[in-house]
Amino acid sequence: MLLLAVDTATPAVTVALHDGSFVVAETTRVDARRHGELLLPLIDSTLREAGLKLDAVTGLVVGVGPGPYTGLRVGLATAETFGFALGVPVHGLCTLDALAYAAGTGAAAGERTGGGIEGPFAVATDARRKEVYWARYDDARTRTTEPAVDRPAEIAEQLAGLPVAGAGALLYPEAFPDARGPEHVSAAALASLAAEKLAAGTEFLPPLPLYLRRPDAQVPKNYKVVTPQ
Repeated sequence: MLLLAVDTATPAVTVALHDGSFVVAETTRVDARRHGELLLPLIDSTLREAGLKLDAVTGLVVGVGPGPYTGLRVGLATAETFGFALGVPVHGLCTLDALAYAAGTGAAAGERTGGGIEGPFAVATDARRKEVYWARYDDARTRTTEPAVDRPAEIAEQLAGLPVAGAGALLYPEAFPDARGPEHVSAAALASLAAEKLAAGTEFLPPLPLYLRRPDAQVPKNYKVVTPQ
């Protein structure tokens, strides 16, 4: 088995390869405005680091968000295109779940297991507009709420006393005083969680975007019609 994992739902453009037991290679760049420009070169460099070619991939894993409209679509469109071209399955995973997996297992610190957040916690990523995408977890693998988008002050009481991992927590320390890392999701965590789910026969999400709200870009109202009547 060789899984190619990608996620573009946060400012981190992240790619990893997983052989079913270990992460073979990972490459990440943090740049919120260059998802489309960075993803394919990162896939290429990750494959070269592992000494492998794209045709060795037996499955793809992609973060489905929640995340901003444009960046999120880059990863999903790329994964679906590669899956179609290679004739391999494309598995969707909630980006928040991968972040929680890294926070709860200590994978963000370079550890296989252990060293992560113990007990219930939450994760929060930056949703812009002074909001966060968030969810609550009992442990690294068990989400207890649906992904949501809210202003930090609106959920501070719900999450009071809990560690909160992710960029959203670090941006709003007044709402999340026990903010933790990792800041961004990693494809290594995404791939490792996917490998566990495949081994257990657990179902995946379809590779469809989880937006939670309308895109920032809107069609102008009352625009001038220029096509013939």
